[in-house]
Amino acid sequence: MQAEPHRPEIVVGLVATPPDHPARVTRQLRAELADRLAERVDANVRWTVRDGWGDAAPRRDGGADALLDDLARRRADERWDVAVCLTDLPLHTDRVPLVAQTSAQRRAALVSLPALGLRQLPAVRAVVPDLVGRLLTDASDERVPPDGREPAELARRVTAVHRVDGEGDAGELRYIASRLAGRVRLLTGMVRANRPGRALLGLSKLLVGAFGTAAFALTTSTIWNMGDALGPLRLTVIMLLGLTALVAWLIIAHDLWEKPDRNTPPELARMFNWGTTLTLGLATAVSYVVLFVGTALAAALLIDTSVLEQTLQRPAHVTDYLTLAWIISSLATVGGAIGSGLEDEETVRAAAYGYHPEPDGRQDEKDR
Repeated sequence: MQAEPHRPEIVVGLVATPPDHPARVTRQLRAELADRLAERVDANVRWTVRDGWGDAAPRRDGGADALLDDLARRRADERWDVAVCLTDLPLHTDRVPLVAQTSAQRRAALVSLPALGLRQLPAVRAVVPDLVGRLLTDASDERVPPDGREPAELARRVTAVHRVDGEGDAGELRYIASRLAGRVRLLTGMVRANRPGRALLGLSKLLVGAFGTAAFALTTSTIWNMGDALGPLRLTVIMLLGLTALVAWLIIAHDLWEKPDRNTPPELARMFNWGTTLTLGLATAVSYVVLFVGTALAAALLIDTSVLEQTLQRPAHVTDYLTLAWIISSLATVGGAIGSGLEDEETVRAAAYGYHPEPDGRQDEKDR
């Protein structure tokens, strides 16, 4: 039996910072990255993938270069051949979203997950093997054949990448998004990374308080007449004011607003605040829909049509019950803001984009 020819080993390190949303993406990617590297880079190499997590509160100053410096030190300590960092920090270069950056000298690359938009895992599957191949080619690693593809080829395969800048000869490349569409994709990706479902579950006491307010309002005939008198435009304004007031109250009461300082540049603080506001806005909007549906069902069960017709002095229709649920839900949303003061501080603060609690139950690769 002929012995299997010796295959050189290349160790690729994946670092998630912070160990929250990026760690979940890293865990899914690690299970398949070796096969993808064999398919996309070189099948004659034995690919070994290690993973670990970075700081719970990653550095905010210095941008991508500071993260790459930290990653290069981590790579040297762990004796990895190349290292790739997945982060949820919204990175920029010249005020344009940065999707990824490679450094052949550091033998390191990073990917900003929010810049990939909503479908981050499929994009990461496409981006990371190419970045590893590019690093090895630019570093003149003899264990793999030179990658004949141009760096700009990634821009044609990954929607988030608009163009490639940097010094190709030096192996310092930046994969950049478009100015307008890239910013929209970045904001949606930040909301995705911030897990609005977690914020929704964290506002359970608020929703209970709003239901209590709605139940009381259902028994008040004055509210019935008010809903009948107000038109759709004014009801919409009341709804929007209620939701806006609730989001503002949550941000102010729980100190979720990020302020620029020596460690947080103004652009980054602004993006954090956008991410927090949009996450809370989505969570409160879903809460409002749940409250509206529950109130409409309660109104249909508790308020007899004849009683409603006697109060309105005209025949009642389904739209009257919906209108009643509409105005009561809007008013109860404001009342629910009082209940938000009873929420657990740690639970509500999890909705702040710049807040990262200490990881629980995750162990680094070197500690396992």
